[in-house]
Amino acid sequence: MYLRCTMELNNILFVMTLLLYGAASMKSQAYFNKTGELPCHFTNSQNISLDELVVFWQDQDKLVLYELYRGKENPQNVHRKYKGRTSFDKDNWTLRLHNIQIKDKGLYQCFVHHKGPKGLVPMHQMNSDLSVLANFSQPEIMVTSNRTENSGIINLTCSSIQGYPEPKEMYFLVKTENSSTKYDTVMKKSQNNVTELYNVSISLSFSVPEASNVSIFCVLQLESMKLPSLPYNIETNKVERKESEQTKERVRYHETERSDEAQCVNISKTASGDNSTTQF
Repeated sequence: MYLRCTMELNNILFVMTLLLYGAASMKSQAYFNKTGELPCHFTNSQNISLDELVVFWQDQDKLVLYELYRGKENPQNVHRKYKGRTSFDKDNWTLRLHNIQIKDKGLYQCFVHHKGPKGLVPMHQMNSDLSVLANFSQPEIMVTSNRTENSGIINLTCSSIQGYPEPKEMYFLVKTENSSTKYDTVMKKSQNNVTELYNVSISLSFSVPEASNVSIFCVLQLESMKLPSLPYNIETNKVERKESEQTKERVRYHETERSDEAQCVNISKTASGDNSTTQF
């Protein structure tokens, strides 16, 4: 079955810890090219108007993603890499970061200040540790050289592309009627310099067992799940039977040729015994 990770983008894994300076910390996940959420969780128990608040988010490099100054957005303080990529949900006090890239992973901070007669007074702070995922394609098995009747060996490759983070391992799983064998191979990997996504592949030279039907799978081991390929099936008995039939056909063909030759010899002998036949 074609398996892919189908977690909803809005389902965020929360791990809450209380830091020494009173700010809560949260772990969240987002998917490549999708939308991530950076919660602030400000309860506003005093029901303070947004006109009296200054709210902003910044990344681990202190670059501002979004600022709400006394109820109005203030794009002047937003860094250019985040312009046009954010939207603020005032009901849930959550900032949405759109078109997530791998480089967006890291720590984000939300700050809420009260703008009073004596200036800005800190009221709330929330830290979000954002991790970014990209779904690998389903592993695909390809035959680089077919099995011939003189060799029981086939060469296979398996590849999966455009995923993140780097997978733990990739291997072939060979299943027969009575056994299941894992073949560990060296996983080749490459990473795109721009997107930072990974492409991975493995290869295997496989000796097909005699008189046994074989199913070969390629499995990509990710951090939290296994992603298998569709099976590559080898019906050994059927192949051997086909090769046997081809051999029998060749035998019958040669026997027919020999029979024709013998008939020609007999005719030749008959002709040589007839004095009326012209010899050339």
